[in-house]
Amino acid sequence: MKKNILVVDDSALMRRVICDIINSDSTFQVTDVCRDGLEAYERLKTKSYDAVILDVNMPRMDGLELLKKLQQDGIKATVIMVSTLTTRDADVTIQAMELGAVDFVTKPGNLIEAKSDDFRRGILDILKAVVKTNENRAAGTPAKLSVGKERASVKMPKTIERTGGSGKNKLVALACSTGGPKALQSVIPYLPAELNAPMVLVQHMPKGFTKSMAERLNETSKIEVREAQEGDVLKKGCVYIAPGGNHMEVQKKPDGSHVIRLNDKPAIGGLRPCANITYQSLRTSGYDEVVCVVLTGMGADGTEGILSLKEKKKLYVISQDAASCVVYGMPKAIAEAGVVNEVVPLTDVAGTIIKNVGVQ
Repeated sequence: MKKNILVVDDSALMRRVICDIINSDSTFQVTDVCRDGLEAYERLKTKSYDAVILDVNMPRMDGLELLKKLQQDGIKATVIMVSTLTTRDADVTIQAMELGAVDFVTKPGNLIEAKSDDFRRGILDILKAVVKTNENRAAGTPAKLSVGKERASVKMPKTIERTGGSGKNKLVALACSTGGPKALQSVIPYLPAELNAPMVLVQHMPKGFTKSMAERLNETSKIEVREAQEGDVLKKGCVYIAPGGNHMEVQKKPDGSHVIRLNDKPAIGGLRPCANITYQSLRTSGYDEVVCVVLTGMGADGTEGILSLKEKKKLYVISQDAASCVVYGMPKAIAEAGVVNEVVPLTDVAGTIIKNVGVQ
């Protein structure tokens, strides 16, 4: 049976293009279209869909306002945003994902781009990944990052060990993709400012969106969060997010410090930043141990890099469990590789990081 999709966009042309893309795949069918968030709200009050493709900017009720209404009313929906690359839309899109949208695709600037393979694959790949994960969930009430679902209570360790005297020099390296921005809201704000390690973080996103995400996380976190810049010196109690459009590496300096190195080399498997690049760069770092964290996301980015890093460094690998993932791809790949030390629900990730790193 085909999966039912709702398309919400104020542009008749974009509705037609998106509908054609979705209907071209035998897995899906567009069963309804709406011109704005208000129309969509009325539909979603009485009808459920396997997924909703939602525009950001619309008259009467925009995408963000719709998500807020759905959350207030407890109406569950799996929402994928369509956003332009403007700074304003990047900010709104990050807020949308905080409200439960699972991911986004960038809106084409013209008709030629709208009919490109990149836009088509972007929509269909996300739809397939999200629907497959939902189908594969075991019966019961697993945590699902969707609109209308309140954030689960984050579990923290009862006692936090201070590891300053252990002699261990540690780094946390986290990777995530589809569903990541929402998932990170249940991890980063719960890390202490005194975390006894720096963190490097790779989230698959275009340029501009990572800056907005870093700023939003920094506003709600005790730990410092920033979009990484070339030459940043890594310091404990700080999270460095790889900027969209650049690969991020960590380089050891002669004085023992570590700095961020960015490059715009070709995308790896369509990804830039690519987590494998970051993990592999840590092979020559001066860290005694790397705590690797893999959260929700499509594909297998991170697995190859972690396996390579394991040849040179002591690792502790934390993987998000299937039940709490929007897409159980990246965590599944690293778990199947046999190098995971702990598989934990999203609500346990922050506590597990703290347990393994400690505070200063």
